[in-house]
Amino acid sequence: MTPYREILRLHSQGISQRNIAASCVCSRNTISKIIQRAEEIGLAWSPENEMTDGEMRQRLFTEAAPPPSRKYPDYEYIHKEMAKSGVTLSLLWSEYCEGCRTSHEIPLMYSQFCHHYQQYTQKTKATMRILRKPGEQLEVDWAGQTASIIDRDSGEMIDVYVFLGVLSYSQYAYVEAFASQNQESWITAHVHMYSFFSGATRMLIPDNLKTGVEKASWYSPVINKTYHEMAEHYSTAVIPARVRKPKDYPEC
Repeated sequence: MTPYREILRLHSQGISQRNIAASCVCSRNTISKIIQRAEEIGLAWSPENEMTDGEMRQRLFTEAAPPPSRKYPDYEYIHKEMAKSGVTLSLLWSEYCEGCRTSHEIPLMYSQFCHHYQQYTQKTKATMRILRKPGEQLEVDWAGQTASIIDRDSGEMIDVYVFLGVLSYSQYAYVEAFASQNQESWITAHVHMYSFFSGATRMLIPDNLKTGVEKASWYSPVINKTYHEMAEHYSTAVIPARVRKPKDYPEC
């Protein structure tokens, strides 16, 4: 089901519709319709509002999907959009499919969509500089290699895992070592990091690891519940990095 509560929560935090779509795994047109309809009926997100997603859907509207009917997408536009942080092929395919339904055209299957895009990139080999804004994004991950500390009493070398948090614009980093990569260490690292930075960014970009993302997928990455609750507490949006080594992975 469409996460109506989360969409309205992120919108209330000033997150762009593009990034809301990436975080909630919905098309941008769907996000736009929900926000527009909520404004029309005066429905806004509030921590005290205990309505479920199903109740919100009934309150907002029940969409009747238009009949489907085939066109090729604009791959030049898609390539430019892919250079933006948080944008995935699955998200763009969803937007493309929705546009086809609106115009009563039959869309390509996802595999065909990706195949033709791959052919386009091989022909163009185009690149684009991705601009960042101060205080907008924070990239987090465990470092690839462990570090070691020495036990003063026994002289034993103990392996530790290194957590890294990097501000995308300034590349200012926070580093802390932990004895484990479990969820408690992951959440604690974020709390300490936010205290160090004296604030939270609008977007939090984790790698697709189990302590932050339960299911890494092109179609529907699932955010860990505890991680989502932490993001809600700090009024930030969790936007997982794309799978299969994209350029917007944290460089940790």
